[in-house]
Amino acid sequence: MQRSRRGTKTARIFATAACLALVGCTATASATGFTPAEAIRDAALAAVGADASSAEASVDSRLRMAACAQPLQAVPVSRRSVQVRCADAPGWQMFVPVRVRDVREVVVLKDSVQAGQPITAEDVTVQRRDMAGAGGTGFSDPADLVGQVARHGLAPGVAPVRDDVAAGQLLRRGDPVVLLSRVGGVEVRVAGRVLGQPGAGGTVSVENIESRRVVRGRVVEAGVVEVR
Repeated sequence: MQRSRRGTKTARIFATAACLALVGCTATASATGFTPAEAIRDAALAAVGADASSAEASVDSRLRMAACAQPLQAVPVSRRSVQVRCADAPGWQMFVPVRVRDVREVVVLKDSVQAGQPITAEDVTVQRRDMAGAGGTGFSDPADLVGQVARHGLAPGVAPVRDDVAAGQLLRRGDPVVLLSRVGGVEVRVAGRVLGQPGAGGTVSVENIESRRVVRGRVVEAGVVEVR
């Protein structure tokens, strides 16, 4: 009788172990029934010609998208978003936010610069910065920035881009300028007058002396404002 009880106990132990093993196999199979978040992330990055070393793709690691029997399809839909799709039937699709880094050595301000103030060699240094989303590539050579005039106040640590500065003195209210317009390949120049100080991007309000019409344009060179 004692041997029988021991045999029954042993059998139960083996049965329990087998059950646990089966549950473990089921859990593994369930886990492989989802597309890994890393695969979705890699597909999104590949769609913009990048990898994890040069870009970021935001995919929640807790995401549970069905496993895909076919290679994932990924297409950029904007500068910051990629559509990743599984073409199975039924399949799925999702939009992945992507940020491509643009790290380079650029000129950075050491001190603040006021609007209308020329930038000097003592104001700048060169640092590695991520210029993605900065609105421009910045200046790689300090000589290209020194002598430029700030269009608006610039804080320490800022890496100025082309639209932040102007060559020579900034225009002032009442200054005479040439209004430049291009229509159908024809270039027209007329006399104008500045009505305010250039703002962000070098845009300024000007008056056409002949028509007295007030328009906004962009300073493209010293004393020349292009209007559209």
